[in-house]
Amino acid sequence: MFGSIGMPELIIIFVIALIIFGPRKLPDLGRSLGKSLAEFKRASNELKNTLEEEVRLEEQREAVEKMKASQNAPAQNTTPAPVSPVTPVTHDEEEPVTRTQEGA
Repeated sequence: MFGSIGMPELIIIFVIALIIFGPRKLPDLGRSLGKSLAEFKRASNELKNTLEEEVRLEEQREAVEKMKASQNAPAQNTTPAPVSPVTPVTHDEEEPVTRTQEGA
């Protein structure tokens, strides 16, 4: 029921609380304890929801940044640009000169 606390232990705790606080204050103490536990649970759920929302917003920001980066980056062309053929021409006394071949 409560982990390692069994029914005999709960009865002993109840009897001790009854002796210490008396029969008149015990219901008020139980209500206060119940309200405290409910408030703690509500605060825990609120914290959990806030953290999940922050994680979701951070993931959205990262996705938007990646999208902007991919749009701003120049498109990489994977096909090589056409190259005009060049044929070296040599003359007797001059250095080699290159010219483009037309119609090749």
